[in-house]
Amino acid sequence: MNTAELLVQCLENEGVEYLFGLPGEENLQVLEALRKSSIRFITTRHEQGAAFMADVYGRLTGKAGVCLSTLGPGATNLMTGVADANLDRAPLVAITGQVGTDRMHIESHQYLDLVSMFSPVTKWNAQIVRPSNTTEIVRKAFKIAQTEKPGAVHIDLPENIAAMSASGMPLTIDTREKTYASAKSLEKAAAEISKAKNPIILVGNGTLRGNATDALTEFATQLAIPVANTFMGKGAIPYTHRMSLWTVGLQQRDFISCGFESSDLVIAVGYDLVEYSPKRWNPEGDIPIIHIGQMPAEIDSSYIPIAEVVGDISDSLWELMKRASRQGKPEPKALELTAEIRADYEKYAQEDQFPIKPQKLIYDLRQVMGPEDIVISDVGAHKMWMARHYHCDRPNTCLISNGFAAMGIAIPGAVAAKLVAPEQKVVAVTGDGGFMMNCQELETALRAETPFVTIIFNDGGYGLIEWKQINHYGHSSYIHFGNPDFVKLAESMGLIGYRIEATTDFIPTLKEALNQNVPVVIDCPVDYRENLLFSQKSGDLSCEI
Repeated sequence: MNTAELLVQCLENEGVEYLFGLPGEENLQVLEALRKSSIRFITTRHEQGAAFMADVYGRLTGKAGVCLSTLGPGATNLMTGVADANLDRAPLVAITGQVGTDRMHIESHQYLDLVSMFSPVTKWNAQIVRPSNTTEIVRKAFKIAQTEKPGAVHIDLPENIAAMSASGMPLTIDTREKTYASAKSLEKAAAEISKAKNPIILVGNGTLRGNATDALTEFATQLAIPVANTFMGKGAIPYTHRMSLWTVGLQQRDFISCGFESSDLVIAVGYDLVEYSPKRWNPEGDIPIIHIGQMPAEIDSSYIPIAEVVGDISDSLWELMKRASRQGKPEPKALELTAEIRADYEKYAQEDQFPIKPQKLIYDLRQVMGPEDIVISDVGAHKMWMARHYHCDRPNTCLISNGFAAMGIAIPGAVAAKLVAPEQKVVAVTGDGGFMMNCQELETALRAETPFVTIIFNDGGYGLIEWKQINHYGHSSYIHFGNPDFVKLAESMGLIGYRIEATTDFIPTLKEALNQNVPVVIDCPVDYRENLLFSQKSGDLSCEI
């Protein structure tokens, strides 16, 4: 047995189902070992796509997704997806090939110090320099990647080490016991919740990672406290629930901003500062905060909790329900916003203008998708509308990258989502800019037999940047481009393509597309004049609750 074979045995021991990546000279030994393995290798068309697939796999399953590249340019291509997983708190293990250790001390073809390069975008990384260390390095990598806060790790394997004889057995996987909040912190938090007149809950992705959504819903219901979720906290409470205020985190004021301005206590549950900066909802640092999470609060001048409840989130919420009381108190003012929020959403139900307004497109998408179906949003102007208007009943049914916010994630992410949940409908929502960054992975999707639908919000430019430029300078520049015929592009790959030519065509086209057994692309012209109209409405918004 060589080191590469021992590495693959360790991956099998960790329960790895898929390994996403590209073959290369310096990972030949690993690829040969995988040939005899139970792990399914998904050959991608670009290393960034492989990393995004591992990223979304990790976010959906809670188990580390694994991606593989060769050295040099292959490794540098992985970095965007690795960094995205790290800031979006998705467990990921990246494995790179490397030159032999006998070449590292001299100028050498394609050699980069990958351990140093990956250090800023990972929780931990290491190079295997002795075959005997392989089992410890792999076990440590998975443990660190999957431990709260989860993130990315990196293993570098030189080609001469990969070929060396190795002995040993994969290490036993240790189980981590839950930790529980102290009674003192629970009593302090409960007292603050009990006396608050206008509390509001800010729920983030940590609640989903901690499987605490049922406890959160009961907590909000029992104590009659409204809930706003971050982009990455969608589905933490059903959007139809009376206490749900839907999504907060737009970079402009919205209805929910008023809820925070009227609040005398923010209860942050599983919230991570990278999801939505506290400087946007607590700029003066004067709103009292209770932090409930599996890790202590990060330091930020706008996020200084008056109480920290650190431990298993579900248990903390159940314990707080026993200790806190809000009986006899009027409902928080933020609940007065729910009628306006829902009315704004529903007014697009009968909209028939073409090109389609983004709000209408997303409204219709929500009507077709079931509560367990999965949408992956790319990054761009459409992401802001998806965050505001695509609402969820279940956790992890709308995935939005908002820690690193990397364009190009939607299509490779949808491949991973369909592998994880083959019975669910999966839709990748992307702009024409993001689509062209990783559209080559649609060929991977066809080969991997992962049929999903890609909806392209087509406006012929970088719409989000145009939105920002006009808001800042009153004009835009350098944001327009030409597009290929997306229908013909899809067909050239062996896929199915549709083009929307009337607003009323979208729902029947989407329904037909979701029943196909190959990946489908829907080219949908969108009216992004709505971006500026929203900015104007935000500027005129006054909070009177």
